[in-house]
Amino acid sequence: MSLRHDYRSRPPEQVRVVVFGATGYIGRFVVKELVDRGYQVIAFARERSGIGGRQSRDEVIADFPGAEVRFGDVTDPASIAAEAFDQPTNVVVSCLASRTGGRKDSWAIDHAATLNTYAQGRAAGVAHYVLLSAICVQKPLLEFQKAKLAFEAVLQADEEMSHSIVRPTAFFKSLGGQVESCRKGGPYVMFGGGTLASCKPISEADLARFMADCIHDASKRNQVLPIGGPGPALSAREQGEMLFRALNKPERMLSVPIALMDAPIAVLDALARVFPGINDTAEFGRIGRYYASESMLVWDEQRQCYDADATPSYGTDTLEQFFERVAREGMAGQDLGDAALF
Repeated sequence: MSLRHDYRSRPPEQVRVVVFGATGYIGRFVVKELVDRGYQVIAFARERSGIGGRQSRDEVIADFPGAEVRFGDVTDPASIAAEAFDQPTNVVVSCLASRTGGRKDSWAIDHAATLNTYAQGRAAGVAHYVLLSAICVQKPLLEFQKAKLAFEAVLQADEEMSHSIVRPTAFFKSLGGQVESCRKGGPYVMFGGGTLASCKPISEADLARFMADCIHDASKRNQVLPIGGPGPALSAREQGEMLFRALNKPERMLSVPIALMDAPIAVLDALARVFPGINDTAEFGRIGRYYASESMLVWDEQRQCYDADATPSYGTDTLEQFFERVAREGMAGQDLGDAALF
């Protein structure tokens, strides 16, 4: 075993882990899980964190008991080197992701900033890199998917630093966007009868546990790891039926033809060629259509179809439990990000 990889024989309390994207939706749970397991955890954050930069330094520090919080800028390699890697570090966990999914932001964060954390970590002797990617990169039609794939390729080409590339299916929060409107009597909106796309949604806590497993689990080393939550794959219609049961309300379903999304997207694409400033608006339209029509499951390239049975399941939290909880408590703490499409 090389000195770079000798952390694998040490107990967690002797392993230093830096988490980038620590204040994001998944990152917060990853930090908590790693602290609970006894790792030396460095949570790297911006000076103003959270949705719209609402969290101050003191609030971020208070959110992460047991972790050491460092503040810096992931777009600045010098800042990363000085704040994150001023001491020998064993593992990096990256939960960085573009908040908007726009073209420029995707390449700036999902690729360039993430590449900064890799390069500076590698120079500091990091042995293992755990990347939060996305299962939808299997069919890369969107800019953020292409940016993520470009960084995945960098990790896979490194013969010295090992990696775990985690590709989760849908998060619970991304399926909760209609809870409040349905609670108020609105219909559950779906496309194509609600059967076009399915997923095995995974909770933020279960995903954090899976990512933490990647640090010491040899079977997850140098692997691309698609992962979903427990239970069968659920279509949009099944998700809507589940939501109304949790709300204890009669079902109100509204099915919209997916083709209705195509004309506005085509118009936006044409306008974007003349007015580059609306490129992101066109991209947001494509993102919405992608998630309405593509399943968040393992893609079988040979059969040219999604395969629910081939999509691994993990954890114990179910979407039904999530809907029952938010039916009681509301969607507090489930911020959907700076782009409502997510």
